[in-house]
Amino acid sequence: MELSGKIIQKLPEVGGTSKSGNSWKKQEYILETPGQYAKKVCVSVWGDKIDQFAISEGDNVTMSIDVESREYNGRWYTEVKAFKVDRNGGGSAPSHMPEMDTFHSEGEEDKLPF
Repeated sequence: MELSGKIIQKLPEVGGTSKSGNSWKKQEYILETPGQYAKKVCVSVWGDKIDQFAISEGDNVTMSIDVESREYNGRWYTEVKAFKVDRNGGGSAPSHMPEMDTFHSEGEEDKLPF
């Protein structure tokens, strides 16, 4: 799956040591898709790809992503991981993010508070 847009925020890099003793690091970016109803998506980049991709705020990019959810203590957490990043030449890039019309509801009881 691909996601295109502009990097509007670069979050602090985090890292640590896994249970097996291996060190890890992760950088998260907020990508805003273009269009009338722009969406903001938090995308993570892991390990050596952080330096390889060298993403900065203001960059227009197309990211090849994997979306994965995992359960921890009865709650589910979803992460969007980039495994490839292509830079777009300036201007707005078309979004390759699929529209999420399946979540649209006209009823007030189905609306989220945020």
